[in-house]
Formats: sequence, C-alpha cells, structure tokens
Amino acid sequence: MAPRGALSFRRCEAVAETKSWTVICPCCEAAIVVDAQTGVIISHEEKAKPLASFEEMAKEMERKKNLREQVFSQELGSVKDRERLLEEKFKEAMKRAEKDKDKDTPYRNPLDYD
Repeated sequence: MAPRGALSFRRCEAVAETKSWTVICPCCEAAIVVDAQTGVIISHEEKAKPLASFEEMAKEMERKKNLREQVFSQELGSVKDRERLLEEKFKEAMKRAEKDKDKDTPYRNPLDYD
C-alpha cells in the first residue's frame, strides 16, 4: 500500500500534465474549454437547443417586440424628463449667477485658499 502523500503527488502530476479543462456551465449548460496553465478560455460551445414550433417562435418574437417597445418608451420618457431637469438646473444656476454678480469680490477657487 502506497503512502497517502504519494497518491496526492500522482494526482498533482496528472493535473499538471492536463493541458486544458472542459467546464460545463451550470446556468446555460455550455461547454467551456479553459487552458490549464493560463486560465484563458480557449473555446465556448453552447448547448444545442431543440427547435421550437412555429407558434412558439411567433410568441417569442411578439414577446421580444413588446419588450423592445417598452424599453424604447421608457428611455424616451427619461430623455424628455432629463431635458426638463436640465432646464430647471440651468435656470437655477442663472439665478445664482445673477445674485453673485452683485458681489464686489471676484470668484476664488476653493483650492487657491492655501
């Protein structure tokens, strides 16, 4: 019977001799081949998906279309709101500038107080 350390050493040698590892992704079940020495991904192969029926494909396309329209309308709304917010900020800055214009002292950068 070989000592326990000898068995671990043989396993380490076998691992060291391995040039690449094949890892199966638990989420998408894709096969990923990784270089053992550098850890760089050599290749990636997605799991083959079974072909769906025409009705299922049509439903999926409709779902994606609705999602795109929803995202587009949300972004359009945020752009319109952003324009209003920027306009308000600009008006507030103009009011402050007019108020500060009356002061005699010129503007000093806070970093120049040293």
